Order: sequence, then C-alpha cells, then structure tokens
Amino acid sequence: MPDRDPLIRVTAMPADTNPYGGVFGGWLMSQMALGAGSLASRVGKGKAVVVSATDFAFPGAMAVGDELSVYCEIAATGTTSLTITAEGIARERNGEATVKVAQGTFKFVLLDENDRPREVAL
Repeated sequence: MPDRDPLIRVTAMPADTNPYGGVFGGWLMSQMALGAGSLASRVGKGKAVVVSATDFAFPGAMAVGDELSVYCEIAATGTTSLTITAEGIARERNGEATVKVAQGTFKFVLLDENDRPREVAL
C-alpha cells in the first residue's frame, strides 16, 4: 500500500459491476472524481467543479468486495483551476495484496458564491 493517506476508501459492491461481472470502469472514475473533488475543495477552500477528466487508464482489475483507496495530488495550479492526478488502488477482500486499478487526471475550476470562477489562493 502506498505510504500516503487515501482521500476516500470504499468497498466495491455487486451493483458496481459491468455485464461481465467485473467492477465497472465508470464506477472507478466516479470514486476517483469524488476523491479529487475532496482535495480540490479543501485546497481551494470552497466550491470546485470538474471541467475535464483525461488520461484514464485501467491497468488492473478488482472484484466485488475489494476495497478501493483513492490517492490524489495536485499536479498543476492555474489562475482559477487545479489539475489533480488520481490513482485507484484495490486491496483484496480477505488479504493484503494490492493492485493499481485506475489512474487519471481531473481539472477543477474554483467558483465563488455566485458560481463564477475565482482565483486560486494557496
């Protein structure tokens, strides 16, 4: 397991599978977006919305019951945006074996109380 704290941790359930019985890539992307959004809101100190999601890859597979941990870090800061890389690591249900199952990049724009872009103040 990486030597860092996950932004979120969740267990894959039967409803999260695709027609072939594997965990659906869309579910993985949504969990990663939640983790990245948590970091964007915390660092940006307010409302942050996704404006793009790119560079996704699914190098491994996870099964129902496996635990997904989402790790994120800021890759770049713009005038009103934060670019965040996300990585999903699955841990087998009844053990300690882990595998990277997803990675991708999200761009968030920070918004003010009127939902207008505001500057990043780090």
